[in-house]
Amino acid sequence: MTIWICGTCGVEHPGGDRPPAADCRICTDDRQWVPASGQVWTTLGKLAAEGHVLVHEQLEPGLHVLHREPGFGISQRTHLVQTPEGNLLWDPPNVVDQPLLDKIAELGGAAVIVASHPHMYGSQVSLSHELGGVPVLVHSADREWVQREDPVIREWSGTEEVLPGVTLVEAGGHFPGASVAHIASGADGKGTLLVGDTMVPVPDTGWVTFMRSYPNRIPLSAGLVRRIVERLEPHAYERLYSLLDGAILVDAKGAVRRSADRYIAWVSGANDHLG
Repeated sequence: MTIWICGTCGVEHPGGDRPPAADCRICTDDRQWVPASGQVWTTLGKLAAEGHVLVHEQLEPGLHVLHREPGFGISQRTHLVQTPEGNLLWDPPNVVDQPLLDKIAELGGAAVIVASHPHMYGSQVSLSHELGGVPVLVHSADREWVQREDPVIREWSGTEEVLPGVTLVEAGGHFPGASVAHIASGADGKGTLLVGDTMVPVPDTGWVTFMRSYPNRIPLSAGLVRRIVERLEPHAYERLYSLLDGAILVDAKGAVRRSADRYIAWVSGANDHLG
């Protein structure tokens, strides 16, 4: 049975002899797009056969990032968080091949797989099967976006400590179940956040921004941004890393607060006199 993968978002779909007849549902939503040239489908076998390399970097003790070069789909980075009770794979890759599996094994394997939001589901079920059926956690508010159902999937919501010192936090905004992973031991005990694109660092500025759709430039409301910040407030964090290569390495919590205040002032009309 062939598992089909969307060529734009990189999310796996149900298997069959032929690709799905309809366009990818995730990409027809207003947070994504279907290329003007039309829907494209591919497979793990085709992707593995393409010329590419696996890039591995240790961001800080116990936190690693893996990604493929050249990228495919959204080109997300997969973060691997090491703990004494097993590892978290955050924002799973859309390409699963032997170099990736070998590197995951070298780093201690995985106990759980979690995507920050539906654009990052990638090949989460295929990866779970390769790793012996480890659980794939999907936020209950976003379950409708799962394209390949499987018994390895388990729902969660609110906050959940999935491994000692590693807590999932429902932030919302970009998707109702858009989430971050809080690593209590990160940044030398000051805390680290893996944020997907619940917020995105603005390069070389120390600011972040918030969007419903990054490719289509659709903003979030002031109320949703305020709620994101409120939900993160109980958690200490010095650093944050996004799904691509953006990061805030100093006073990330302060940067999120300041950025939210600035964003809310603009979208709420408080700065209309400046326009």
